[in-house]
Amino acid sequence: MLQTLSPRLVFAGLAGLAVVSMAFAMIYLESFLNLAACPLCMTQRVFVVAWGAIALLAVIHNPRSLGNRVYGALCGLAAITGGAVAARHVWLQYLPPEDVPACGPSLQYMLETLPLGETFSIMMMGDGNCAETQWTFLGLSIPEQTLLLFVVTTLICLWQTFRSYPQDS
Repeated sequence: MLQTLSPRLVFAGLAGLAVVSMAFAMIYLESFLNLAACPLCMTQRVFVVAWGAIALLAVIHNPRSLGNRVYGALCGLAAITGGAVAARHVWLQYLPPEDVPACGPSLQYMLETLPLGETFSIMMMGDGNCAETQWTFLGLSIPEQTLLLFVVTTLICLWQTFRSYPQDS
């Protein structure tokens, strides 16, 4: 049954998942609940947008089997990297309070005053703001939900990369 799904439809689904995820974060979490995104949250969003953009390019390009594998691998790479950031975020949330790093400056301040490389380094480390659990759904914090989203996306991308295509026969 899964083999009958066209690669274009799978990539459209991945792009749609990224759009829905970003809309949920920006409209519901930020605008409705007034939750501020921490540096690790912002980094995870970059990787959601990256996988969504790659998937959208695949939909537009509609390549043959090798192209589908390349797009699947690139999309998967973005999801794996985002998943690693989300895993770090979850790890920070489970640290004992005495081990949580101190809160740092805002992302806007860092972008205005620090070199880009240093800002990226600080963002990837996370800080005390990242260790705070602001909202849960079904017992999962936002980073845990995002990690689950990245895992599902990675699995879909791996399947897309290694599945057999009619041109392969």
